[in-house]
Amino acid sequence: MSADASPAPGGIDLGRVHLQDPSPSPFSLRLKEALDSCSQFFETGDFGKSDTAVAAVVGLLNSIVEPPLSDSESPAPCERASEEALVEIQSFLSSPSSDQMAVDALSLELPKVVAKFAALSDRCREIAGSIIDFLVSSCSPRDMLSILCEAIDTHIRESKEQTYFILLLGGLSKVLDRTQRRHVEQVKVAIPVILKVLNVISSEPDDEDKDSLNDLFGAAISIGTSIQAICEKMVGRRQEELRAILGLYVLQNMALISKSTQSHIVSSCCSLVLQFSKFLPFCELSYFGLITGCAVASITDEVSKEDGDDFMACFSFAMSGATLAVIWGHISDEIANAAGEQLISVLNKIRNDCTVRWRAIGMFKYILSSIDYPWEIKSHGVELLLCMMEGINSEVSSDNHTDFSSFMPSLFSALQAVERIMIGTSDASLRKKAYSALKKVLSALNLFRFILIIESTGKTNRTSILSANTLRKVYSEWLLPLRTLVAGIQAENEKDDIEIADHILCALNPVQLVLYRCIELVEDNLQHSA
Repeated sequence: MSADASPAPGGIDLGRVHLQDPSPSPFSLRLKEALDSCSQFFETGDFGKSDTAVAAVVGLLNSIVEPPLSDSESPAPCERASEEALVEIQSFLSSPSSDQMAVDALSLELPKVVAKFAALSDRCREIAGSIIDFLVSSCSPRDMLSILCEAIDTHIRESKEQTYFILLLGGLSKVLDRTQRRHVEQVKVAIPVILKVLNVISSEPDDEDKDSLNDLFGAAISIGTSIQAICEKMVGRRQEELRAILGLYVLQNMALISKSTQSHIVSSCCSLVLQFSKFLPFCELSYFGLITGCAVASITDEVSKEDGDDFMACFSFAMSGATLAVIWGHISDEIANAAGEQLISVLNKIRNDCTVRWRAIGMFKYILSSIDYPWEIKSHGVELLLCMMEGINSEVSSDNHTDFSSFMPSLFSALQAVERIMIGTSDASLRKKAYSALKKVLSALNLFRFILIIESTGKTNRTSILSANTLRKVYSEWLLPLRTLVAGIQAENEKDDIEIADHILCALNPVQLVLYRCIELVEDNLQHSA
């Protein structure tokens, strides 16, 4: 390339690639020859040979980015050859003399191989990004969406190199910006692939490469911005569906960020969560709707089920993300502000309605019982749970029409999750928080005992809790496992000669009394119904 070469599309000045030897290398000449052959064969209509020529170009590029083992000990020549190769590709694509059919044919293969160069050097990453930008701007958005999704899906099975995916996700964001029709369908193609990558990469323990992980989720934020821009131009039913899809996408990302194996996750990921939280008002997702689970149910209903369960499966952590979105708002006022929320107002609303409170408590089971989230996140979750229960003295409701039994499964699951934290954590401060939460939530048992006594005495079965099926479910799935867990907590803490252990054992005494009374009442009712 000459020193006065003009800038190529995408902002890369091809004349600024400084190499030790300005003369073209033998490899560069071979690549240029292969590219010229592509154009010639397409121009003459010799499509059999043109396919072979495209394969030759791809093969040459792969030989540089994935050299034989014997050559891998010479990284400097590889970096120089890589820059030369990328510049040659860029020059061919931007040349007016290049056959458009050849460019289209190469665009099917180039994203897969060009993105591999991004990890070699900053310069390679810059040029590779420019090539992908050029392809995105010159090819059909629908075709390029499929090409990029295929490239991502193929590479995730071969490597976890984050730079590769950052480049391709950035390309996807730009493709979505260019789509002109069938927007919902295009988004539905892209999102499962995007979330698959984020899920796999975020689960990889790599504290040393946390900047790349932030860049990866930064690309996911850009994709969210593109989807929002599309949504703002739409009207009617399809707009509401795309808005719901964006909401689920944001919640899934909240969960994936919170699952990150980075140490000091709160300080590392606050800025990312803040950016995702900015989408919540547009998606009409309030903290109140999220913490009670109502919002997730609502947006899930908005998504068309014509694609079956495959598409919805990519949002498997959305319910966890709903609770985590509020937990992060508790962690940082800035995040709550980004979501357009005043958390204290939400908490007061929850405290003043026991039915809402039971729903909200049950939502914590997704976080506290999971092994996917770090103790740091669980600690903040328990703190939020305690805040919700502040000033609550009674769980007895005056609403005689409430189906109390419908809340029991989630309440008991949350209670079990708190108990597991007490058993599993080695952090004394977290055990103390869990102990306090156990005392606050211990009231679920009192509520159940109260319902059993009222229904048994009046023989009304208004809540359906005295039906044989419900009683057997309560007995086998909630009360007996809870008795086992309580016994386990007692055994564990009897071994510890520390003050917190004494406090926990004291708190267990009333729990055990109420628990055994509930078991007796259920056994009596089961005998009478037999």
